[in-house]
Amino acid sequence: MRIIYTMFLLFVSFYGFSQLKTPPASTASEIEQVVGLTEIEVDYNRPSKRGRVIFGNLVPFGKIWRTGANSGTEISFSTDVSINGENINEGTYSIFSIPNKDSWQIIFYSDTDLWSVPRNWEESKIIFQSNFKSNTNNKVVETFSISFEDITNNNVNLVFTWDDTNVIVPIDVPTKSLVEDQIESIMGADPKSSDYYSAAVYYLQENINLDIALKWMNKAIEMIENPRFFQLRQQSLILAANGQYKNAIKVAEKSLELSIQANNEDYVKMNKDSIEEWSNM
Repeated sequence: MRIIYTMFLLFVSFYGFSQLKTPPASTASEIEQVVGLTEIEVDYNRPSKRGRVIFGNLVPFGKIWRTGANSGTEISFSTDVSINGENINEGTYSIFSIPNKDSWQIIFYSDTDLWSVPRNWEESKIIFQSNFKSNTNNKVVETFSISFEDITNNNVNLVFTWDDTNVIVPIDVPTKSLVEDQIESIMGADPKSSDYYSAAVYYLQENINLDIALKWMNKAIEMIENPRFFQLRQQSLILAANGQYKNAIKVAEKSLELSIQANNEDYVKMNKDSIEEWSNM
């Protein structure tokens, strides 16, 4: 009886705990990107070319593809976004595509946690659908890739790349309206120096409301007991953006002095370059 029990334990141990593990043919990947105030996340699996002809062969033209391998590809947005002027509500969607030689049709589908293209495809569950140009890569890409490129505060390119093909999907995010709502709320209450500073830097980055940005930056610097070199740097940039080059130089010289004391070579160079540039204005 003991021998049988021992053999049973060995059997369970071998088959339950010592099974051979091998790497999957297509690796799972998760990418996250903050664009302005919007978080975008993509979960997908990455098949490899392995000497095969991909588009028009392994992935047929004109047929719905799960846009990856294994389980379906998903994309999540933390805020509403827009693509080609069409609003897409915050949430999580499956990404399907219909590759063709010159363009891909990109589809966001409301059902998620799908293994592949659903057998009962429902047009009513299509949240977004549009065509995008198919481009030729400069080199062959071995492993299917989804990436975020050309990121700004207000938009980003979602790029699908595999073999000799890439497709770019521009996504717009509502950063301006979200920030303006915050500015309106905070500035109408009890703003701190950091609020004035952040709002002023944002306006500088977006090259908008520069007169207000200068007013708020000056207010922020007045409220800070000992402004740091990087804060003075932003003040000098806003002064220059408003055409006040002499004042910008004075502030940049103070920022330069403090950045030398802080041994920050990046700010030393930036201040020196700006002072030289503005001296010729």
